[in-house]
Amino acid sequence: MSVAPAPGAPVRQLLAGGPLPPLFEWVHGPLAHWARTRPQALALANERRQLGFAELHARVQARARQLDAEGAPATVLLGGEAGTLDGVVAFLGVVASGRCAAMGDAQWPASVAQAVARRLPACPGAVAAATPQSPFYVGFTSGSTGLPKGFVRHHRSWAESFRVSLQDFGPAAAARVLAPGRMSHSLFLFGALLGLWTGAGAVLQERFSAPRALAALQSGAAPLLVAVPSQLVLMLQWAGRRRLAPIEGVELVLISGARWLRERTPALRRLFPRARIVEFYGASEASYIAWMDADPVAPAQAVGRPFSNVDLHIGPHPHAPALARGTPGLIWVRSPMLFMGYADQADATAALRAGEWLSVRDMGYLDDGGLLHLCGRENRMLVTQGKNLFPEEVEARLLAHPRVAQASLQGVADDLRGTSVHAVLQWQGDAPPPGAQQLAAWCRAALEPFKTPRHWWVCTGGWPQTASGKTDHAALGRALAGASPLLEPWR
Repeated sequence: MSVAPAPGAPVRQLLAGGPLPPLFEWVHGPLAHWARTRPQALALANERRQLGFAELHARVQARARQLDAEGAPATVLLGGEAGTLDGVVAFLGVVASGRCAAMGDAQWPASVAQAVARRLPACPGAVAAATPQSPFYVGFTSGSTGLPKGFVRHHRSWAESFRVSLQDFGPAAAARVLAPGRMSHSLFLFGALLGLWTGAGAVLQERFSAPRALAALQSGAAPLLVAVPSQLVLMLQWAGRRRLAPIEGVELVLISGARWLRERTPALRRLFPRARIVEFYGASEASYIAWMDADPVAPAQAVGRPFSNVDLHIGPHPHAPALARGTPGLIWVRSPMLFMGYADQADATAALRAGEWLSVRDMGYLDDGGLLHLCGRENRMLVTQGKNLFPEEVEARLLAHPRVAQASLQGVADDLRGTSVHAVLQWQGDAPPPGAQQLAAWCRAALEPFKTPRHWWVCTGGWPQTASGKTDHAALGRALAGASPLLEPWR
């Protein structure tokens, strides 16, 4: 696999702070430019084959013409069965036709896929009317109705995300990307499209493999890695077992999708000694919000400073005075990267809109230095002993324990305290697991006493997860309330 080329002229202009060139206002727009100026340069590659920009552009245009000839609907649902590389080609074909591509998941049950298809909107977007504000993508995340929740994006929102990546991360963000995950996950789709948009190309995996990912990075083919924490942990474990030499060619690691345990950052730095390791906080509805270097000594709840095109407001409403520094409240975001809305009205209340401002109901605060701290979701906040407790803070502390693989904090009604704090855990490793007193001491060493769970449970079956792979806290709450055999008390 060839080494990624140097940035082209439009990208150099963007790195210098210039505005978006006309073609670059569309997610797929730069393909025509790169097909003309670097036709043979690698655009997409997986384990078995690769496409240059000219071939990719030709395939995308052919697919767009086919959709026109078929009279395809304004929103085309892609089920994910095609795999990653062919899935990206199909996605771009839909988008290039002026239509909106809904990126489904091949792992959905047939009943879910059918229900999602029925709920999709008829996105406007005939070719003649397509603008940078036209919808191009419906992604899916966990929904409160039990079905995946569709969020709709227009071209400009992601083009701005690509642009600010270059502005805030510098030239390393214009390098070829390794995006080793399914394209139904918006993080990996974003990574793949970033590589195509900048002309550097993207390396994909049909199925995630830590050894193959490390081999690609060792070859120097992809200086930019986009990954979720679980992938990085597997890569660290593999590298440790094989005593892999440090990989010097990685320049930037972007981490998102779940909380990164910063205790692992030193090991990641040893593996990628020349890389800047960045974690960013965002949302499906908002794209980028804040970012920071993954410093192991940073405060546990800190998620960084806002991106250069993002404004933040902390408080009940964006047009009311902001809360004092250090006081938790709703996080409101204003930026050119916000989504258009949800695909189905049943999900309309999942986010709050107030003019140009958006809140996904996350709670947090700004400290005196302007650093954003994420406390947790508004709907998960517990009140115990008259004090607000955000489960995510306690879960992060528990997950930092070497024997804890999964953690979920639950509140149970209590006549004395209002809410009694219960922790549900799942173990990892072969060493004897800690007892309840040891776990409580572990929590008290870093948290205020009222945040320490008083009741402990172990999940003995499969850990409940949502369709997007995150912990299904609601399912664990139901199991706790229903005295499920899935949970056993721990002492």
